[in-house]
Parts: sequence; structure tokens; C-alpha cells
Amino acid sequence: MSAPPRQPLTGHAVATGIVAYRASGPVTVAQFLADVDQLLARFPAGRHILNVCQDRYHFMVGFAAGLVSARVSLLPATHTPETVRQLRAFAADLCVLGDGAEAGIDLPRVSYPASPAIPAAAPSVPLIAEDQVAAILFTSGSTGTPVPQQKTWGSLCRCGRAEAERLGLAGQAIVATVPAQHSYGFESSILVSLVGGCAAWAGRPFYPADIAAALAAVPRPRLLVTTPFHLRTLLDSGVDLPPVDMLLSATAPLSGKLAGAAEARCGAPLYEIYGCTEAGQLASRRTTATARWQLLPGVRLEQDGATTYARGGHVEGRVPLADVIERVDDGHFLLHGRSADLVNIAGKRTSLAFLNHQLNAIAGVDDGVFFMPDEEQEADGITRLAAIVVAPGLTPRTVREALRQRIDPIFLPRPLLFVDRLPRNATGKLTRQDLQALLAGKAP
Repeated sequence: MSAPPRQPLTGHAVATGIVAYRASGPVTVAQFLADVDQLLARFPAGRHILNVCQDRYHFMVGFAAGLVSARVSLLPATHTPETVRQLRAFAADLCVLGDGAEAGIDLPRVSYPASPAIPAAAPSVPLIAEDQVAAILFTSGSTGTPVPQQKTWGSLCRCGRAEAERLGLAGQAIVATVPAQHSYGFESSILVSLVGGCAAWAGRPFYPADIAAALAAVPRPRLLVTTPFHLRTLLDSGVDLPPVDMLLSATAPLSGKLAGAAEARCGAPLYEIYGCTEAGQLASRRTTATARWQLLPGVRLEQDGATTYARGGHVEGRVPLADVIERVDDGHFLLHGRSADLVNIAGKRTSLAFLNHQLNAIAGVDDGVFFMPDEEQEADGITRLAAIVVAPGLTPRTVREALRQRIDPIFLPRPLLFVDRLPRNATGKLTRQDLQALLAGKAP
């Protein structure tokens, strides 16, 4: 039986190639491989790693060390005590790799080395079997137990290369506001740096001034990998930005208004990425130019009844998508929102994505979201939507009247709750649990 095909740990051709940037300067492939070897010596027995490193370069080294030693990196959405308990039940040999931010995680601990290793003169790039399980990401299960999504090294390589090819990312210095542990941050900063010819900034800037400083610290061409939430905050801040050559957004729908404002401010094109944890990144579009999404190289969609499936390219198997998709042709589609976002009230249909777009388009609304509360049925048997909004200077009556001009009155929110800010997480997302708790505690 022949050996399975192998792929190099990094696609950078020479030892002097740049795989990352730190405050101390660029990190060469030679330094990266030396740091991987140094970390390998610290790993205990076992096959599973929970990589919680906040420094993006440390995360990259930890992921690579796992690959070289045939260990699997577990990448859950959160690191709460309950999540850690479930992960430990999933992998009894689990250890946590951290660089100081892993306090309170009840697992055997591996600390990232304080000092960089001294690189060898002529390092060789390890070759990893394509069928080796490299990472396991997790989606929320209906019972509350995270559902594992295995990713082989071969599929991850194809995913990173497909994104880099589509967007022309080779040679880009990447500044990302999203965590490396998130599927989008992992694919668009870590993978494209390893196999797509890019180099990631080690930090994870959050505040506008920190984003500007991070961009100034890396050479051009520069790519900012971000989310609609971070992008809106950055634009509203008025902070001066150094030149940016490309913007990338994902994790939530991006309005044409915000995309246009970002391109005008930065003088650079903005692209969106569409995908899911189960299948990885699937398509891209330039939001200001078209509503159509273009599938990444090799990926195709299949329709079976009301469900759309992704397959081909880097997608392993045939993956059902939780979105309402309209195929335009073999390479393009329109996205009409998530299946779970569809709302049907008294025979009239809309989507939460559409309602959110209309709410956030109102002048004076800084942020806002519609959702269906747990108590979906009122005494009269009519479903009621709720909305939570950040709109200093506006009143509930003003917002409702503006919404009345934009949506069918049957979808007007009751209640409409005003807050100082929405409880968004590190990637700008809102969880149903947080919204429900906010509504339960403050709704009139």
C-alpha cells in the first residue's frame, strides 16, 4: 500500500521567508521551525491540545507543533468551565497550551517558552500526511453538547490556498481582529500565513487605536481581517489609519452602507467571506459591487429539496448548509439568510437578517438586533418579535415610526429595549442566551 500524499508544514519556499510579524520584527521560516522544535519538547504524552494562546504567532507555533507530533488541536468556541468539562470527556488526554491567559482552565498545562529558540542553519520543512487530523472545531449541538468537526491537514491546506488564490493574498501582511481560535480567524490569518504565502501580525488588536498601531507595524501590502462590528467601531472612532490595501469581513452580514463607508475611508476594496464551521470557507464577494457570491475554486453546491449542500474542493464529504440559498449558476449564488432566521407571522414571511438590516439603517441607530424571545406566543396566539437597540438621542416612538416606514407593521418589535451596548463577543456575535437574559432583566 502506498503512503498517503503529504503537504509541507509551510508553503514559504525558503528559510528566510516571512511567516509572521512581531513587535521585534519579522519572523522567518527558520525561526518559526526552531520555535516549533522547542515547543515540541514541552508536550506531555497524549494526542489532544487545547490551544488558548492569545498571541497569534504563539498559536501558530502551537498548532504547527501539534501537526508535527501528530497531535490534534481542539478549537472550541469558548473556554468556559462547562466547555472544558465537555472537552475533557471528549479527550481524556487533553492538555492546555497557553501564554498567560489560561488561568482557571482545569487541565494539565504547557506554557509557551518565554524565549525564542535559536534557529538551525538549514532547517527542513516537515511534511504532514494529508489525511492526518489536524484540528477539531466544534459547533453547538441541539442538546448543548459541542459537536466535533474534524479537519484534516489536506483539507485545511486546500482551504487556505483557495482563499489566497481567490483574493490574491500572497505577500500580504495580515492584521486580524478576530481570535485565531475562531474558524474565520484560523482560516484567514493562520492558514493563509502557513500555506498561502502571507504573514500574520502576532497581536489581536481590539480597540481602534490598537488596530491602527498594528497596521502601521507591518509592511505593505496590508490586509485587515475583521468583522462588521469591529469595522463599524473603527470607522466611528475617527482614528487615523495607515494605508490599507484590502479589507476582509465575515461572521455576520455586512450592509452595503458599511462596506461603502469602509472602502471610502480606507481607499481599498472590501471583500466578504461566506462559510461555516462544518464546511470551512465557501465563497467570497466584493459587497459594494455585487450581491452574488462566487464559490471558491473547486467548491460546488447541490440542491436537495429545501436544503443546499456544499461539496468539492477543500470540503470533506457533502455538508448541508443552514442557509436559504438561491443558485444563480454553477459558480454563483444569492444568500437569503439562515433557515432558522425565517419568521412567519400571520401568513407573512420575512427574515431576521432583513429586519436587522432595516433597523441598523435608521439614522441615529448605532447597533441593534431583532430576535424571537423564548415566549414566542402571546395570549392572543400571535408571535411577537423583540428588538434591542443602541440609539442615543432617539426614543422608542422614533425608532418604531422609522421601522414602520421600512417593514410590515406586523413585524414591529414588542418589546423594543434600549441599552447602552449589545453584549457582543470577541467576534462581534450575539448569543441568544445573552439577548434573552438582557430582555428578561430590563424589558418593560
